[in-house]
Amino acid sequence: METNLSKTITLRPFRLSDADDLITYGGDEQVTRVLRGWKTLTTRDEALTFIKDVCIPHPWRRSICIDDRSIGFVSMYPGSDNDRYRADMGYAIAAKYWSQGITTKAVKMALSQVFKDCPDLLRLQSFVDVENKASQRVLEKAGFQREGVLRKYLYFKGSIKDMVVCL
Repeated sequence: METNLSKTITLRPFRLSDADDLITYGGDEQVTRVLRGWKTLTTRDEALTFIKDVCIPHPWRRSICIDDRSIGFVSMYPGSDNDRYRADMGYAIAAKYWSQGITTKAVKMALSQVFKDCPDLLRLQSFVDVENKASQRVLEKAGFQREGVLRKYLYFKGSIKDMVVCL
């Protein structure tokens, strides 16, 4: 597939004006079926509420943008107190941008910023369904290493899932 890497990819905090863009991928079952904690958005009002209540107050969630239009997100979920040295990373991108290298580039950009923003952070990990080979490749290309498989680790949307953990 043709790559979009010639376009400017940026990360920035979410804005309320991203609602229409968010609904294009947050309303796509192809995208949301692999996202924990997300229900597929169905209206612009749901997208606005999600941005206000989840994206903006989130400690480290950035919109992946091309030409300042939101096409996805990357998030880091920091631990607290004694777990402040550890965080989980998650990401998603609109289906029309899959397999173009954009997600890998965005994850690499996030990595360079996350460790600056969180000086106590020593371990950044990501959990991926064993069946989601594309997401595993994103992490590997971004420099993560597969640490192992956690069997029957997660109850997710009606099924028990094995998860690959990468760091």
